[in-house]
Amino acid sequence: MRADLSALTPDGLAALTNRGLVKRATREVGAAPPAITEDPDGTVHGTYADGPEATLPSGGLERGTCTCGATGICRHIVGLVIAYQTGSEPTTGGEPTTGGEPITGGEPGTGGEPRTGGEPRTGGSGPEQRQWSPGAFTDEQLEARIGARRLSAARKQHRAGYVARVHRPSAKDPAPRVELGSATVRFLVPDDLGFVHTDAVAGTRDDIIALAVWAFREADAKAPGEPDAQVDVGGTGTGEGGGDASLDTAVRLADEVLLTGATHVGPGLAAAVAEVRQRLDKAGLRWPLLAVGDLEEQLTAYERRAGSYSHERLAGLITELHARRRAVANRGASLRARVLGTQEAAETPMRRARLDGLGCRVRAVGDDRQVEIYFAHADSATVLVLRRKFQEGARIGGATVAQLAGGTVVTESAVRSASRTVRLATGRIAKTTVTPSQGAWTSLPDALVVRDLRELRAQLDKLPPRVVRPRIEAELVRVITVAEVRSLRYAPGAQRLDAVVADEAGAVATITATHSAAAPGALDAIAAALDGPVRAVAGTVGRVRGEILVEPLGLAVGDDAVVVPDLAPAGGFRVGGGEAGAGDPLRRAVDAAVALLAEVPHRGLRMLPPTFAGRLKDAEAGLAGAGLRRAAAAVGALRAGLGPDPDDATVALWADAYLRLLVTAELQ
Repeated sequence: MRADLSALTPDGLAALTNRGLVKRATREVGAAPPAITEDPDGTVHGTYADGPEATLPSGGLERGTCTCGATGICRHIVGLVIAYQTGSEPTTGGEPTTGGEPITGGEPGTGGEPRTGGEPRTGGSGPEQRQWSPGAFTDEQLEARIGARRLSAARKQHRAGYVARVHRPSAKDPAPRVELGSATVRFLVPDDLGFVHTDAVAGTRDDIIALAVWAFREADAKAPGEPDAQVDVGGTGTGEGGGDASLDTAVRLADEVLLTGATHVGPGLAAAVAEVRQRLDKAGLRWPLLAVGDLEEQLTAYERRAGSYSHERLAGLITELHARRRAVANRGASLRARVLGTQEAAETPMRRARLDGLGCRVRAVGDDRQVEIYFAHADSATVLVLRRKFQEGARIGGATVAQLAGGTVVTESAVRSASRTVRLATGRIAKTTVTPSQGAWTSLPDALVVRDLRELRAQLDKLPPRVVRPRIEAELVRVITVAEVRSLRYAPGAQRLDAVVADEAGAVATITATHSAAAPGALDAIAAALDGPVRAVAGTVGRVRGEILVEPLGLAVGDDAVVVPDLAPAGGFRVGGGEAGAGDPLRRAVDAAVALLAEVPHRGLRMLPPTFAGRLKDAEAGLAGAGLRRAAAAVGALRAGLGPDPDDATVALWADAYLRLLVTAELQ
């Protein structure tokens, strides 16, 4: 009996092909199952009554062939697997039998009670759960599976180092999986590399199979038995390839902006930015590359006087480049791959994918509006973001924004970026379909669904500072299950709606949304949804002073409806009022200091007015009065270091102070 075919679950079979093909093959096998024979070497043959003959040797579905003439894995190969699992007793030389008749014996060739052809050999859902590790695969097996060239590419990546999240088999998901930056790898059948699923197009990134196996080896050595472990893999080549020089160049570019100021940066900087981006791209430093790209956008926005320009955004990008270099300098404790994104492919074409819309965010960007549509990709347990300029009635991949944000997308034209944005390739629009969603978000992988708010709080507490985390879009988008809505209040002065919700255990979180002219009906839609039977809220989670806050993107209400607040028309729903309080003194002190120091890269260290030192002194006093002595000391050091001719030491003082303030604000 083929252990690999018996171990393949329906979900695994659907992942390797697609759910529609599995459903069709199941119907056809139920109506007229093929006659099955099995060779001594394990090759299985199936002959269908209408003529096609399918053959499946060991090594994976891709090795199957069929006389029907279809390219790739056809329904007859899928049907052969289903028929084999559901009781078609193979023969090894005699007459073949079909799975439609009752057969005897719990195993081939044995006696006992009869069983029907509709019962799978393994109990109907694949293998019994057992703990096994893909780390046991050898490099020789990997080379046989992906080829010497792909294995060599994987080894190069291993030398650079990368970060992986390893999930061991569980009752909910018996297939071990590894989350990498560019894709997720699932091992669907124990001890068999022929049944490995990735969300990248087949053949484009087979090297990630080796990276996943090595990640399991690292987890087996450093975190044995942990069901969910994040590991740093490789990294022996930390000083190779000129990456440090490229990063230094990027930081020098940021320093020049800080010294000169956005108000004085001329068009001559464009050539320097282009050169820095080229060097970072060549060195594979994905996160600094994205930061420099955002820095260029901010400078361009200021030059054009666009509304997307922000003092604090510009200051944050300069600080981010400093923080990432500091985190990896002098063989620091932080792995380069995590801080610099060296393991990330710029883009990865995805195989056929199902994307569940979780809602969207509409933002005003200058005179334009931008929409960000959030999708849950269950196969990789990640959230992807599709970003476009927003125009009423505009269509993306043949569907409206509302249909995508509140629907289910099945596509073969998706391309995923390193930062987990996604785009639909325009040349393959015909291969994208959209259907309405019933908001069955609680069936998504556990990594995306929060059922225990206390556990979520613990996860947020463990996160490193944002300035050195991977630049992942929708990193903190989750689905929050709602057992009870305890209160709903609107603060007219702040134009903010707050609702306290609880999980099954009674732990609470606050759903919070502030009015935006780009989405005039959002607050009304959220209030109306929370006033009724709401099942779950999809949104961006965060923690402020120990409280869980959720900025909603979409809500699952009633039995089968999805509400997308930012796309809702303005209404007249009314909730109890209550002005916002004066605010937390500590928060006010930090916010004031952040705003003041953000003026520096706008004006330029060389162009600060004489009164700026006095304003720094006031900010220092405010921080000290709030009990933030170290932050106050950092601001004081910057004040003392200001002079008529600022240099690298002054730049370092500003970076020290602003970095401390950003981390302080994040931890409040």
